[in-house]
Amino acid sequence: MSLPDRIVEDCLDAVAGGQKAMRQVVARWVSEPMALLAGLGEDAPIGLRTLHRSGELTVLDFVWAPDMTLPPHTHEVPALIGVYAGREDNIFWRRRDGGIEAAGAQTLGPREVATLGRDIIHSVTNPLGMRSRALHVYLGDFFAPPTPRREWDHGKLEEHDWTPDAVRQRFAEAEAREAAMRSQTD
Repeated sequence: MSLPDRIVEDCLDAVAGGQKAMRQVVARWVSEPMALLAGLGEDAPIGLRTLHRSGELTVLDFVWAPDMTLPPHTHEVPALIGVYAGREDNIFWRRRDGGIEAAGAQTLGPREVATLGRDIIHSVTNPLGMRSRALHVYLGDFFAPPTPRREWDHGKLEEHDWTPDAVRQRFAEAEAREAAMRSQTD
């Protein structure tokens, strides 16, 4: 059985136990970063690769470009984030006076796991000049949750609908920036 299949099987076995059980699974997988990198492919393209998607569970392998940021957004399902290479900086936001304001932050490095409730609003940055990698596990359908996901632009923090296509576009743009930077140094 392939490593991605084993990860998914472990996650499916833990679904009934909720976030607590899933956190243990994600923590176990990211505790061996080099094995995870080798099994998921060190040269995986920038983006989010779906390892599993169903109404009860989504398992994604995130490959963050250097210096990449996603704006504030909701998930509308509980989530576990386990970093196994690089770093993710999260800013947590709260609704206030018809908008949002920063309410806290958390940095995740290799072997670290964050637990996010279904109502969390957060933005994510890879602050490093290298790729970062993380397992993202959602207790529901990441792409089509029961309540539509929301997003806020970085500049004016105006709220609008979140779409998977916009996220894919951001990753594609980040990959193009990384390729352009590499070509300048070659």
